Amino acid sequence: MGTFSIWHLMLVLLLAVLLFGRGKISDLMGDVAKGIKSFKKGMAEDEPPARINQSQGEAAKAEDGAKH
Repeated sequence: MGTFSIWHLMLVLLLAVLLFGRGKISDLMGDVAKGIKSFKKGMAEDEPPARINQSQGEAAKAEDGAKH
C-alpha cells in the first residue's frame, strides 16, 4: 500500500489535466522554462565581469610592484 504503481501516476495526471486543462499546464511549463533560461542567462552575465576584475586587479598589482 505504500508504493505507487503506474496506474496511480496515470490517475493523478488525468485529474490534473481535467482540473487545469492542457492549455494551462503547457503555459505553466513554458513559464517555468523561460524562468530557467533567464536565470541561466543572468548567471552567465555575472561571471565574466568578476573574472575580468580579478585579472585587472592582479595586473595593477604587478605594475605597482614593478614601479617600486
